[in-house]
Amino acid sequence: MQAMNRRNFMGSGIATGGLLAAGAAAPAWARGASLHHGGMIRTGFDEVSGRDIRLTVGEGMRVVQGRRGHAVAVNGTIPGPLVRLKEGEPVRIHVTNALQEDTSVHWHGLLVPFQFDGVPGVSFPGIRPGETFVYDLPAIRQSGTYWWHSHSGLQEQSGHYGPLVVDPAGPDPIQADRDYVLLLSEFTPLHGHTIMEKLKKGEAYFNMQQRSWADDYELTDEERRMWARMRMMPTDITDVSGSTYTYLANGMGPEEGLEYLFRPGERVRFRVMNGSAMSFFNIRIPGAKLTIVAADGMAVRPVEVDEFQIGTAETYDFLVEPTGEAMAVVAESMDRSGMALAHLVSRPGARAAVPALREPPLLTMAAMGMAGMDHGGMDHAAMDHGGDTARMGHGSMDHSTMGHGAIPAKTTAPETMSAAGMGGMNMRDTSLLPPDVHVGPGIDMVSMNPVDRMGDPGIGLDEVPHRVLTYEDLVALEANRYARTPSRQMEIHLTGNMERYMWSFDGKKFSAVTDDPIRFAYNERVRVKLVNDTMMAHPIHLHGHFFELVNGAPAEHQPLKNVVIVQPGGSATFDLTANEEGDWAFHCHLLYHMHSGMFQIVTVAPKGSEAEEPRVGSDR
Repeated sequence: MQAMNRRNFMGSGIATGGLLAAGAAAPAWARGASLHHGGMIRTGFDEVSGRDIRLTVGEGMRVVQGRRGHAVAVNGTIPGPLVRLKEGEPVRIHVTNALQEDTSVHWHGLLVPFQFDGVPGVSFPGIRPGETFVYDLPAIRQSGTYWWHSHSGLQEQSGHYGPLVVDPAGPDPIQADRDYVLLLSEFTPLHGHTIMEKLKKGEAYFNMQQRSWADDYELTDEERRMWARMRMMPTDITDVSGSTYTYLANGMGPEEGLEYLFRPGERVRFRVMNGSAMSFFNIRIPGAKLTIVAADGMAVRPVEVDEFQIGTAETYDFLVEPTGEAMAVVAESMDRSGMALAHLVSRPGARAAVPALREPPLLTMAAMGMAGMDHGGMDHAAMDHGGDTARMGHGSMDHSTMGHGAIPAKTTAPETMSAAGMGGMNMRDTSLLPPDVHVGPGIDMVSMNPVDRMGDPGIGLDEVPHRVLTYEDLVALEANRYARTPSRQMEIHLTGNMERYMWSFDGKKFSAVTDDPIRFAYNERVRVKLVNDTMMAHPIHLHGHFFELVNGAPAEHQPLKNVVIVQPGGSATFDLTANEEGDWAFHCHLLYHMHSGMFQIVTVAPKGSEAEEPRVGSDR
């Protein structure tokens, strides 16, 4: 492969996650200093690799830009070490728990036997204090950019996460001169359970960008009343914001000066991982074009953009050819309440101008599921419940919509509504929901016309004057091996009650005792439509599998992902081949949404237990 290997990478003066200038002393975390210094956790990460890897989960205190808080660290650092694996090779990862509570590690995006997926209560019991669990992984079946994190309680918020890179067995299709990891996350001195308590008492507790009626001069009186009925503000973009969070790049705050070295004429690869608990980020390097080359670890046809939004738990790889003395790598939070920051530099200490935070975005009518509606003369009885296709209950089929070529039109522009059009509207009209959605206090809104919004660039990016990535731009680099027509469809609703801070699938908060899992036959091909009945974007993650976004690409080149962002009031659709037997977690990756109940178990029957459909190609 043309990309710089690890020996050259370190020898060139760069440590993954920071700059080691030639002839300059490395920072303590890069020199391999002791795991703890005065009881403090180290910032940044080391690298572990080989056939036997050992990780120890501990706790301590950390300081970020003068703010001090409790932390959960792995091998004494936050983020934890870069776990570097090799495609085609097995590995044994020994995880020792030095905490006073149970812990776990989930290998996000890695295809592993379900008993090593690392979700307590689903795939294994968890790791008790003082115990060591061995993840005995067979030959790794993929390459690419991933990450790992705790799936126990709220430990992820406290620092229990780290990067994961799998080098390809053969030549890398992505060619670069330098190869860097950029792991985005947040720091807060508050304990995760404190944040959860405050959200339950008032979901807008952390929203410091609320507007008065005087601020909303562009809204009519009826529009103001409509927002009041919804009990939220159009600035209610994220649950936890920069008023509480310091946004981090490889564990470092924006004032702490994370640097990446480059030389003129080089092509640099960034592996961007969103390891945050609750934050979406808008990534840009002012003055440079970014070429997206992979999504969730899987190579895509190169797409040149100026900016892209990365949802919680997603990963993207991009190439950039930096110019000048320095360039700013900006990761602005979606609500624009803060940013993570790094610097591409041709020499240590060089700096480019850092752009100011942009104006906070506002939710539009599309976030209420009103995109594309005739707001002036609405007939609720005749309303198409699906917007782009007729709504279906779980397990129902409509073969007329199964063709891969007929993709509904997307709505990307903000929607406006007249006062007359809004009169009498009921955004809690539960009669619009399919019968298998549980109607109760867990639902405070129903999307009235949830059109497919995979053509949206993300909240706040629909009116910027440059090109922004959308899911419709993603096309798989290699042909999919399971490109066959799904045998059935299912529809799952993302539901919630903002005021009570309740989150769920199909109106039902997860209960391991009473809930039946979502069941698939082995190798079954299913088209899954996710309908977002809330006014928040949800990153939905399925463990153990990659699914194919139904985004308008040819069926054999639909992009593979393991996280999909479902925009507010809209829908997103993917095709799943259920070829990984066992029990798997399926959940919103916003930590406090998952913790509040937006979680379910997917069960794939064992191979051979039920009639298998004809297979196309070999195992992924």
